[in-house]
Amino acid sequence: MAEITAALVKDLRETTGAGMMDCKKALTETNGDKEAAVDWLRKKGLSAAAKKSGRVAAEGLVGVALAPGKAAMVEINAETDFVARNEAFQNFVETVAKVALSTGEDVEALKAAAYPGTGRSVAEETVHMVATIGENMNVRRVAVIEVPGGTAAAYIHGALKPGLGKIGVIVGLEGNASEALETLGRQIGMHVAATRPDALSVADVDPAALEREKNVLSEQARASGKPEAIIEKMVEGRVKKYYEDVVLLEQTWVHDGESKVKDVVAKAGAQLSRFVRFTLGEGIEKEATDFAAEVAAAAGV
Repeated sequence: MAEITAALVKDLRETTGAGMMDCKKALTETNGDKEAAVDWLRKKGLSAAAKKSGRVAAEGLVGVALAPGKAAMVEINAETDFVARNEAFQNFVETVAKVALSTGEDVEALKAAAYPGTGRSVAEETVHMVATIGENMNVRRVAVIEVPGGTAAAYIHGALKPGLGKIGVIVGLEGNASEALETLGRQIGMHVAATRPDALSVADVDPAALEREKNVLSEQARASGKPEAIIEKMVEGRVKKYYEDVVLLEQTWVHDGESKVKDVVAKAGAQLSRFVRFTLGEGIEKEATDFAAEVAAAAGV
């Protein structure tokens, strides 16, 4: 049998866009004959995956996975909403979310991680999914929250099935882990899905965004013609209202319409450490060119 060198595998991978393990298998099956290996990959539908990598994928699913004190969330995109209802794609998203529990928030590390039961990486399994389903796909982003000794919770809005949907939120709560704290975490996730806060606390607000808001509020107040001392107080009041709009802990709790989120959390004897919200496809339109490059890179093109 001919020697299957790394250079030969790389060459075939660059030619076809198929995954490394698929290229190695193709060369093994064809005794190192590159042209025969290309045909082998074409027959399997794997080399076609590269041709799809330039097409913008803004549909797909957000998936979450939970473990004690830990929550992971991924967004995996495809081209059409139809694919989100495909059982094989749903299983893929569920599995990748579980893998993310151990790889952390580096999306490249997630793509490089082993995909269970296949001998392939997550990136290579993505190429397989492209070939199987016939649409461009990409593991776009990942978030992981860890709360040792506390509670990590998740909420999926409009779930197609448990843990899969188009809007996902993961939440970290510090405090004694309990069923009540898990329930509170899910409720906070539902609140975040509805209100879209930009920051956890006042201290976390983007200084540049705050400065822009203050400038706008100051100009609006000055248009009233009131003295500067009055204007200053007007701006202070409006900045407080701004915080109530964009800061999670300062928002009114959607579940009763009266309490502040910070008071609800404090009453539970907990501390809200972090939240992450994913909306499927947000921002893809304006970054379509780079997104295609990301997909091509994931496929090894």
